[in-house]
Amino acid sequence: MTDYRRLRVALLGAGSVGSQVASLLRQHADELADRAGARLELVGIAVRDVGAKRDVDLPRELFTTDADSLIVGSDIVIELMGGIEPAREYLLHAINSGADVVTANKALLATHGPEIFDAADQVGAEVYYEAAAAGAIPIIRPLRDSLAGDRVQRIMGIVNGTTNYILDRMDTEGAEFADVLADAQRLGYAEADPTADVEGYDAAQKAAILASLAFHTTVPLDAVHREGITAIDKAMMDAARHAGYVIKLLAVCERLTEASGESISVRVYPALIDRAHPLASVHGAHNAVFVQAEAAGNLMFYGAGAGGVQTASAVLGDVVSAARRHIAGGVGVGESTLANLPIVPVGRVTTRYQITLEVDDQPGVLATVAGILSEGRVSIATVEQTVVEPTDGDVDGGVARLVIGTHKALEQDLSETVDRLAASGVVERVVSVLRVEGN
Repeated sequence: MTDYRRLRVALLGAGSVGSQVASLLRQHADELADRAGARLELVGIAVRDVGAKRDVDLPRELFTTDADSLIVGSDIVIELMGGIEPAREYLLHAINSGADVVTANKALLATHGPEIFDAADQVGAEVYYEAAAAGAIPIIRPLRDSLAGDRVQRIMGIVNGTTNYILDRMDTEGAEFADVLADAQRLGYAEADPTADVEGYDAAQKAAILASLAFHTTVPLDAVHREGITAIDKAMMDAARHAGYVIKLLAVCERLTEASGESISVRVYPALIDRAHPLASVHGAHNAVFVQAEAAGNLMFYGAGAGGVQTASAVLGDVVSAARRHIAGGVGVGESTLANLPIVPVGRVTTRYQITLEVDDQPGVLATVAGILSEGRVSIATVEQTVVEPTDGDVDGGVARLVIGTHKALEQDLSETVDRLAASGVVERVVSVLRVEGN
């Protein structure tokens, strides 16, 4: 057996991911030592309750409630606690103690990333976070390293497994949102309080991380436009399917070129994707990130976006990288955020739309709607009309549904135009407005 140098590894948190990381560190110790060039010694696991039931069987003597003492003297600290505090405090403590840190904490990095990266730069440490953006999918290294010499133009990502599971079943089975959400909670895909997932908060955190890397610009979480999927219903799914689309919750990070120069847009919302697009074929709780780069062209990263053992794979990859850096020596590689591109509000984004309206089923209504759209600088590409509520004995009465596809329009123009449609007197209800992404 090769006599490797030993590196002390501290683990903070023993939930579904943490337990798997601890188990794999022990189970594959010899293989990991060969790959890392150092023996990775798990010296302890900090938890709130030492006696709590774990997903895997681990020696009780590894557990402690004293995270601070565990951190001191460790070479690598893995943070899998989640949340902001005390995770932030512990990571800063680890960095200032001379350790490299590995984390899957998207919420922490999206809100305090600059503080943590700056602290690491000050002492020459490094922060590894492959598991923070898309679970087991390797996307951080490709953006940070492989594409560092290219110009990323756009990222579209399905980065939340819960919402993709819900929308996929609504699309393929014709199920209603509430029913699928209940199933997702029963199967463990959704939390008892699913707000972070279904309202887009989780995806927005990941979008901030991906955009920061792709565009070498610090992207604060509050600069990410966010919408959730709770308004998506069966009728919207049916209309999307009929038009050749599928609805996905997308994280879109885009480089914009305007007269004033380059800027970026970062947004999360449910959007229509053509069924021929690679992202349309992402089913169940899987994730995928579609990257468009100037030189490399289109790249697709697909796989499990969550799960204990799957996410543990990404974490352990970071641990091996950190170990190799320790053996090689030298300072850590800092984050590249010097581009400092301005982040524009969603109103300045240009895309296509599908607008669904319920209107009076009367002569001249379509012409009125078309006139309002034209005045708002929104050009019609397609129109489909169906009568949904005829009135007995009156061929001109009732309510009709209009599904209008537009050419590309400015979000601000579209929003103002939809407001005018709603107040026009001929529109009974604006059923939905969905962006069309992917082409």
